[in-house]
Amino acid sequence: MKKRRLGNNGPEVSAIGLGCMGLTFGYGKATDTADAVALIRAAADRGVTLFDTAEAYGAVNEQMLGEALAPVRDQVVIATKFGFKGGNAAAGLDSRPERIRLVAEQSLKRLQTDRIDLFYQHRVDPDVPIEDVAGTVRDLIAEGKVKHFGLSEAGVDIIRRAHAVQPVAALQSEYSLWWREPEQVILPTLEELGIGFVAFSPLGKGFLTGAISQDTTFEGNDIRNSLPRFEADARQANLELIALLGEIADAKHATRAQTAIAWLLAQKPWITPIPGTTKLHRLEENIGADAVELTADDLSRIEAAVTKVQIQGERYTAQQAKTINR
Repeated sequence: MKKRRLGNNGPEVSAIGLGCMGLTFGYGKATDTADAVALIRAAADRGVTLFDTAEAYGAVNEQMLGEALAPVRDQVVIATKFGFKGGNAAAGLDSRPERIRLVAEQSLKRLQTDRIDLFYQHRVDPDVPIEDVAGTVRDLIAEGKVKHFGLSEAGVDIIRRAHAVQPVAALQSEYSLWWREPEQVILPTLEELGIGFVAFSPLGKGFLTGAISQDTTFEGNDIRNSLPRFEADARQANLELIALLGEIADAKHATRAQTAIAWLLAQKPWITPIPGTTKLHRLEENIGADAVELTADDLSRIEAAVTKVQIQGERYTAQQAKTINR
């Protein structure tokens, strides 16, 4: 697989990474550990070198990753995150320096490693100055426990303030054909500062694959049950985007998912999407996007098609959105 560098000073990673959240969190029943380990190893065997996890996805998520990647540890980049009370996203935010240090030590143990390659603040904590957060990670870097500092879903002011204390290697936020808000001010700021961008939910939480229809139901604990964009009326309206994406994908002899990922790769050379999956055939499909070359004409056609569709529904509920872009 092709490689990319996250910003001016970040790590070199595969063009497409693997988001591991869905293995244990957010999308229904957790994946069996043996199956998860096999999937992660399959990704590494196929050239994926960026693997994304977090304390908030449950201790087992980091443990799975650590077990799977132990044989190839020096060939991969492991990213994890801190920022919630007790590692529980529902319990509220906590980025106090002592908490950051504790999470780092616990993650190192669970990941079976001596360093965290990319350590993100999972969400901005308004009760802790970002300078204190960046300074704590800077100290962990000096101690050799962390290699690079990252932020997730942070706004421009926070990015600039953090970067002034400890260079930020990457910002991780949602970005896809149906969530393009980062294009407004985030991407220009990252380009100015030389910071990479890691795109989570590059397939719109599965919607851009075309596998979700008006009749699709989700397990009771699947986060999509609570998201406005997946409500019945919004979903029906948003399926128009899938039809248009399908026309373009068919012309490229690619799947909708591959076309959506290839579109992201074509935006900037320092953007790396991290689609998640629990299935080997989906993993192989997603990785296949690396071979899909979109021409300037293709990109123009996609732009023209997408602008015809008014995406319905907010990305998150009002409560969920409170921790975004502080």
